[in-house]
Amino acid sequence: MQRPVRIANASGFYGDRQSALAEMVTGGDVDVVTGDYLAEVTMLVLAKSRLKNPGAGYAATFPAQLAPVLGTILERDIKVVVNAGGLNPRGLADLVAAKAAGLGLAPRIACVLGDDLMPRLGDLRERGLLTGGEAGPGFEPLTANAYLGGWGIARALEEGADLVICGRVTDAALTVGPAAWWHGWARDDWDRLAGAVAAGHVIECGAQATGGNYASFTEIANMLHPGFPIAEVAADGSSVITKHEGTGGAVTVGTVTAQLVYEIQGTRYLNPDVTTLLDTIELTQDGPDRVRVSGTRGAPPPATAKVAVTGLGGYENETTLVLTGRRLEEKAALVERSVRAALGGAEGVTELAFQRIGTAADDPADQGAASALLRIAVRGTDEKRVGRAFSGLIVGQALSGYPGFYATGTPSGARSYGRYVPALVPVTEVEHRVQHADGSVETIAPPPVTADAPDEPVAAVPSPPAPGSRTAPLGEFADARSGDKGGDANLGVWVRDAAHWEWLRATLTTDRLRELLTEAAGLRVDRYELPRLHALNFVVRGLLGDGATSTVRFDAQAKALGEYVLARHVAVPSHPKEQA
Repeated sequence: MQRPVRIANASGFYGDRQSALAEMVTGGDVDVVTGDYLAEVTMLVLAKSRLKNPGAGYAATFPAQLAPVLGTILERDIKVVVNAGGLNPRGLADLVAAKAAGLGLAPRIACVLGDDLMPRLGDLRERGLLTGGEAGPGFEPLTANAYLGGWGIARALEEGADLVICGRVTDAALTVGPAAWWHGWARDDWDRLAGAVAAGHVIECGAQATGGNYASFTEIANMLHPGFPIAEVAADGSSVITKHEGTGGAVTVGTVTAQLVYEIQGTRYLNPDVTTLLDTIELTQDGPDRVRVSGTRGAPPPATAKVAVTGLGGYENETTLVLTGRRLEEKAALVERSVRAALGGAEGVTELAFQRIGTAADDPADQGAASALLRIAVRGTDEKRVGRAFSGLIVGQALSGYPGFYATGTPSGARSYGRYVPALVPVTEVEHRVQHADGSVETIAPPPVTADAPDEPVAAVPSPPAPGSRTAPLGEFADARSGDKGGDANLGVWVRDAAHWEWLRATLTTDRLRELLTEAAGLRVDRYELPRLHALNFVVRGLLGDGATSTVRFDAQAKALGEYVLARHVAVPSHPKEQA
């Protein structure tokens, strides 16, 4: 098995393209198909489904995705590795086995278990082994899941599993496990494992690696139906990112860079199996729709495992009003005064937020151009005040508020919202297990060596930027990708031309980012350099409050933060035409 293993991804989140699994199985040769279904917010979604049905708690769409191509998968000896098991991997495995039997098929199904720490949460906290995981009075955890690595997956495949259904393994573990199995890597093959983590991180979000959510999307010819990515992982840990021939989208250094800088925190990427040094990665265009990922170095993993704790945080509600024509500031102010007078400081109401979205044109050509939005969000512990009282207050202003009053929809009742709280436990407290297809259970030992993450490299202080001959949107020379990590926002920015790297370093300092991103004023901003990618990574601490499940911010997961920053004007290098 010395040739590279072809690992295809068929899901980037719970709700991704339903046909992707069939597309990856039938579209060309692959050895393994993976599926990532679990975002930080997904565990709470699954917990709510389990409250209604104790037998639920997994990605219910997976069996329907699998059924049409299960026969082909078994016939071609393709392995399927997914974390669709969520909170109930064994329940999903039983359901898949039953549906397969109905098709006259008998796949060997293994489960990766041990991530669920909920039954032990109180004991771990009492023994002082849980760091974090608390969210103040009234917070009642529903889930507590440790992030597992890829060695349980590797052992399941070694024992002949056709399907490996996991709970909360890391996104990259879905690639690390198959690569380690295929090539027979050792637990301390740090550089090889780090290379697999890099490949897994690139393909884990599906079509984001082939042009989806890509800032320079207009450069890609066919974005109607982008193909899902494939990582050809070699024995030395290097890889080539590609896709099936004839599918939409594209695989370029830019699309791969966009995914590498997505939702990271610094240059030391901590995983249960290895710490990946992101600033060692090199990308090379290796042909059409082929990008080589090489040079990745690794170090021992940390001695602690990340734990995602989720629970219900209270109730929330919102409405969006349309402001039209003149005096928009006064109209918005009138609404805010009215709402605050009625609910501001009311018992059971903990937060009110008013957010303006868009601007109206001067001398607008049509009514749409004359319109802007006012979003009002409310959170609290009193369901009636957050629900009926708030909605009634908004409806009551229909004939007594600002001129031209109307909303984008009918005000609704309150809904419960959840909270995500990260925590850490010693890896020795996580009982990583694999239940093989024959029913036997094997315990996966903790990493043989652990260590604190290597220190972040100290970047040289960039020289002040040369005076620009003009100002223009940052996006004229750079691309960006942004997302969430709990309550923090991640922003990766890189230049398309290596010649502009020193300009980007000098231009986009922490202070300058705060000027461009006014919401970051007063917040801690961490800045990291990835010179081999010609990229900067910023972590804006606390921009999302308590995280995507409970923030009142309109862009709850900071998905469009990068596009906003690219639209801001900065002093830019002279255009080549101006230099001629």
